[in-house]
Amino acid sequence: QLQFVESGGGLVQPGGSLRLSCAASGFTLDYYAVAWFRQAPGKEREGVACISAPGRTSTYADSVKGRFTITRDNAKNTVVLQMNSLEPEDTAVYSCAGDFGQDCRGYAPGRYDYWGRGTQVTVAS
Repeated sequence: QLQFVESGGGLVQPGGSLRLSCAASGFTLDYYAVAWFRQAPGKEREGVACISAPGRTSTYADSVKGRFTITRDNAKNTVVLQMNSLEPEDTAVYSCAGDFGQDCRGYAPGRYDYWGRGTQVTVAS
């Protein structure tokens, strides 16, 4: 079965950090740009970060720039989202998705071929 599996979510206090992992199952990530999305209750899904297939370029939503870092290890077929200085507004279900192609081409959900089920991140004191 071709899918992504996310892990690393949980409950953290404001100002804390979490490290989310996205592992590809059944296919190789080498040819996919990978993005992280999040969706909070009652809100639309939001793209937060994307990394190109070779890992040379990355993009971030303004809301997370300077706090989140996306990296990838193609040898391990994994993409990681390091989240620092977390805020209550970061509370959401975080999902990763793959777009076949070298470059990040935006966050239109229809562009992405494979999705994970998501992992819950809750930032609260």
